[in-house]
Amino acid sequence: MLLSIHPQNPDKHKIKLLIEALRDGAVIIYPTDTIYGIGCDIYAQKAIEKICKIKQIQTKNAQFSFICPDLSAISKYTKTISTPTFRILKNILPGPYTCILEASKEVPKILKTKRDTVGIRVPDHPICQHIIEALGNPIVSTSLPEIEDVDYLTDPEVIEEYYGHLVDFVVDGGIGQILASTVVDFTGGTPEVIRMGAGSFDFS
Repeated sequence: MLLSIHPQNPDKHKIKLLIEALRDGAVIIYPTDTIYGIGCDIYAQKAIEKICKIKQIQTKNAQFSFICPDLSAISKYTKTISTPTFRILKNILPGPYTCILEASKEVPKILKTKRDTVGIRVPDHPICQHIIEALGNPIVSTSLPEIEDVDYLTDPEVIEEYYGHLVDFVVDGGIGQILASTVVDFTGGTPEVIRMGAGSFDFS
């Protein structure tokens, strides 16, 4: 189902509809400050497994990240963050970055990597912010399966054509971006850029 939501002034009733669906285990495709993502409530294991089937990957090999509303929420799902790392996070978030940090016990096992780390995003996008604030906990964030048609990354109507029958909602928040987030690993003391994307912060 294609659900249009104004990207700057999201309709509260439509957000409520999404929240009720997410709490019931729905899988949604939604806009971020980079490309459109596919996700669900981080505590909905069956929904996470469904996403793995859509992406044709095994759960143990999935590298999911999830979306938090702000820095204070990040602290719940990570181990103690050093002062230098916190300063960097404060400078770049919200923004187009996926931050790899050491996972706390609050992170569901299905979302942890073998290194016991987790990727966390705080997108600069009103729809994302409204969803997670109303839900009360993060949602999973992962990219759509890769296909040759570039428009499927950016145009929600095209995304609906490809994936509408596989998910509960495709949230139309307007045309998205082409570049994915920049992935930065903060677990080694010195930030290491794993993937360059939309972010342009100098980590050197």
